[in-house]
Amino acid sequence: MITLTHRVVAVCALGAVLAACATARTSPQPPRPAPSASPAAPSSPPTLAPGPSGLTPVFHNGPRTGGRTVALTFDADMTADQGPRAAAGERFDDPRLIATLRALRVPATVFMTGRWAEEYPDQARSIGRDPLFEVANHSYSHHAFTGGCYGLPTVSADRMRTDVERAYTAFREIGVPAPMPYFRFPGGCYDRRALRALAPTGVTAVQWDVVGGDAFATDAAAVARQVVDGVRPGSVVVLHCTRSAAPATERAVRTIVPQLRRQGYRFVKVSELISAAGGRS
Repeated sequence: MITLTHRVVAVCALGAVLAACATARTSPQPPRPAPSASPAAPSSPPTLAPGPSGLTPVFHNGPRTGGRTVALTFDADMTADQGPRAAAGERFDDPRLIATLRALRVPATVFMTGRWAEEYPDQARSIGRDPLFEVANHSYSHHAFTGGCYGLPTVSADRMRTDVERAYTAFREIGVPAPMPYFRFPGGCYDRRALRALAPTGVTAVQWDVVGGDAFATDAAAVARQVVDGVRPGSVVVLHCTRSAAPATERAVRTIVPQLRRQGYRFVKVSELISAAGGRS
């Protein structure tokens, strides 16, 4: 005989089952793992197409249309005679400048000599590993690639390619990751013979259209004014990151950056300008 008590127990049991089912229907299900995507193939840095007659292509500035972009570039110079001077305490680096660029979140391209990287390996690695920056080649010795270039000693034509490749070897041995296939001639001096000698390396020579005028300058305001007045969309600005030879640069940058940003400029690395100019990866 089924009593009232049995009916109550049965109803309660049925209610518990229904509640459990409802909970099972409404509880969120664990997310399914996303299908694994194939890793994207690493892209090569953009470079210009080979120049005419097998010469190294030369890049001066990016497009003047399509947005206000500007690339700040810094040369890290060191010649053979400066090595002993650096060992004696003269500062051919400027950590303050790199710290300021980081604080202001300014991308930049550093054209580094092999000798500089060997003298300051920790800084070279730090710059190369920071996605804010890119490291490019400024030769190993900082010898001129033509005669009559600001008094620099001249590298012979048969050693030009070796000098560039030796800088890349120094970067690799120090641990600077992925230096860019860009080269800046010491002093900005070159001729057809130099362009022909470097063609087998596959580099793009990077010059500039705005001279910062910071070499041996002590007036930071004058340097800043020269840069700000000279910049146009797509400009490449040449400055230095050598404290003893360019003591005003870091102070100038603290003026240059906010002024150009107020004018609507966006700071980019050289690779972005080359890509915008139709560079090939």
